[in-house]
Amino acid sequence: MLHKKKVITSLLLSFSLLGTAVSAAPPEHSNYKERYIPVQLLGMNDFHGQLDVYGNVGGKKVGGAEYLAAYLKEREEEAKRNKIDTLMVHVGDAIGASAPTSSLLQDEPTIQLFNELGVDVATVGNHEFDEGIEELKRLIDGGNHEATGNFEGANFPFTVANVVDEKTGEPILPPYIIEKVNGMPIGFIGVVTKETPNIVVPSAVEGLEFIDEVEAINKAAAELKDRGVQSIVVLAHNSALSNQDGSNPSGDVVEFANEVDDEVDVIYGAHNHRFANTVVDNKLIVQSYANGTAFSDVDLLIDPKTKDIVHKEAEIVTTYHEGIQPDAEIKEMVDAYKETVAPLVNEVLGQVTEPLTRKQDNSGESTLGSLTADAHRAAMGTDFAFMNPGGIRADIDAGDLTWGEVYTTSPFGNSLVSMELTGEQIKEILEQQWNGSYPRMLQISGLQYTWNQNAPIGERIVEITDAEGNSLDPAQIYTVTANNYLATGGDGFTVFKEGKNLVNGPVDYEAMVAYIKSFKEPIQAPALDRIDVQ
Repeated sequence: MLHKKKVITSLLLSFSLLGTAVSAAPPEHSNYKERYIPVQLLGMNDFHGQLDVYGNVGGKKVGGAEYLAAYLKEREEEAKRNKIDTLMVHVGDAIGASAPTSSLLQDEPTIQLFNELGVDVATVGNHEFDEGIEELKRLIDGGNHEATGNFEGANFPFTVANVVDEKTGEPILPPYIIEKVNGMPIGFIGVVTKETPNIVVPSAVEGLEFIDEVEAINKAAAELKDRGVQSIVVLAHNSALSNQDGSNPSGDVVEFANEVDDEVDVIYGAHNHRFANTVVDNKLIVQSYANGTAFSDVDLLIDPKTKDIVHKEAEIVTTYHEGIQPDAEIKEMVDAYKETVAPLVNEVLGQVTEPLTRKQDNSGESTLGSLTADAHRAAMGTDFAFMNPGGIRADIDAGDLTWGEVYTTSPFGNSLVSMELTGEQIKEILEQQWNGSYPRMLQISGLQYTWNQNAPIGERIVEITDAEGNSLDPAQIYTVTANNYLATGGDGFTVFKEGKNLVNGPVDYEAMVAYIKSFKEPIQAPALDRIDVQ
């Protein structure tokens, strides 16, 4: 089902930070088609290597590389018929937290997919740093990996302006990329959330400094203007959100839209996997969910005399399977990767009587979180275990439980660490759950606690007991399991770094596999009785 290209001169509604609507008229020229140069930007964000993973929107199937490719190619071909050039962009987290089809092959399949799609420019997200800067540069520039051999790398450039080498102060990648369309230069500036060091393993970003996004954007914009570039697009791996009609914009991107150079015309958001299509301070802000379930189609008009963008509008397109045929070439490519990993991925480890989900109840507890923490505690033989909820990336369906499903829930390959902590330190860790910009409720095993939602931050824990109901002694030493992300202070849980007598253990998903295999009967969902809120 072909999409009829929307009329590029349709009115935009622009919104201030308070969501007040102001009309933005199209160019006041009857011959605008002849005077201005149209450009189409096709944008994706947070693909996360979901090559063969599908979602559901309104009861309809969405996503998957072969369907995403079909939509993108259709839009590009339609633009070509209308003599409109297209550029394709990705806004960070292309890789990391990936499905096994990509992650087991070092995410090379996802980079190859983007090569095949013809991506023109990308920025990095926090997950691009999961395995460190050297592995990131190998995926970009090409090189050898012991698990996969030699890889050709990306056929497109990456940009990030706010990640610099601590020693030299120089950006680790180009701070901007200039693409020319019909002779018109468009500058693309990349940034990633400056919170990245708090949400990846610290060793992965050692030696790197993440500077303020606005500062980096404005510096790059000034350099672009000095080079005669007036059309500027920011690829920001920072949160953005709006209602479907563009009202109520919020998120990091919205907050710094008013602070960045007014020559910036479009800001792509990412990271929080939400919808955004709004205008703030005359800057178009877009985000198209995540995981290949949607993409953005941004239409621009550039004045060839001033080289400036004089009009912009966006459409967020959901990749419904209904009404479109999957791209045969991409499907063949993905199927070949799936076949490579199939023997391991399809191994049945056990059975589950009911779905295990990441969804937390009002207290902050989830069935899959509890099972994961139980598996980690069993692997290390400790009194207690803690699991960060952001490390659990997918639910588990009822029925046969395969290796691939387990891996998809825990795709980071974090190793387990046991340590000794006092009862007082454990209480401090639990209090740190509310220290960030939003609560991060640890999933637990071997203990129970009650917290007061009305108490001040830092004073919310009411009571902690072990599995037998004994109150934790503040002075007593207990053994605790956490993954290496938490053990090094990830998600702001800095008290874990005070642990003594650390012992390294297996990788998290290996511990989960062994735990599931130990069940002689089908696995039942753990009772949600470990955390209580009052």
